[in-house]
Amino acid sequence: MKSVTENVYSFFIKNSKFIGLVFPIQDNKDTVFYINYVKNTYKDATHYCYAYILDNIRYASDDGEPSGTAGIPILLVLEKQNLNHVLCIVVRYFGKIKLGAAGLVRAYTKATTEALKNHVIVLEKGYLVKLVCTYQNLKMIDFFLKDKKIVHKDFQEKITYEVEISEKDFPKLKSLNYEALEVIREIYLNSK
Repeated sequence: MKSVTENVYSFFIKNSKFIGLVFPIQDNKDTVFYINYVKNTYKDATHYCYAYILDNIRYASDDGEPSGTAGIPILLVLEKQNLNHVLCIVVRYFGKIKLGAAGLVRAYTKATTEALKNHVIVLEKGYLVKLVCTYQNLKMIDFFLKDKKIVHKDFQEKITYEVEISEKDFPKLKSLNYEALEVIREIYLNSK
């Protein structure tokens, strides 16, 4: 499966500024977060058109542009690249010169295509897990997790980790000495 790393690309066409932004997403909460983030970052923009693919869900929004001239072209580029867990938002600052339907389709397609350049990555299945261990096993667990993304670590009577781990590393994690291991949810990780 392929997704993206975050990127921003901007250009002008007939005084209109287009800014293409791509984001990797894990769920709809990420989608809502990034859309709100972009709207707050580019507060005075005219349009915030977007499309996303999240497993079997595909969605496109023209955000006030003529129907089919923004969201669908963005979505088509994402589909053509065989992407998943991806959101692309194209911000437009209207430059007071109309581009016509064909011009809008070209502009939104270009913004998406350019934002994706060199930012497509291969994803592998993984898990967000909660691991509880004793202080006696801390060194061994820390050694194993040294190159993993630790989301949260809490030191109480026992140590609790929330960590992202690939599906291929999960059996190794299960073989370690720990008190409890719980899969919080399935996720997708950059396979690097």
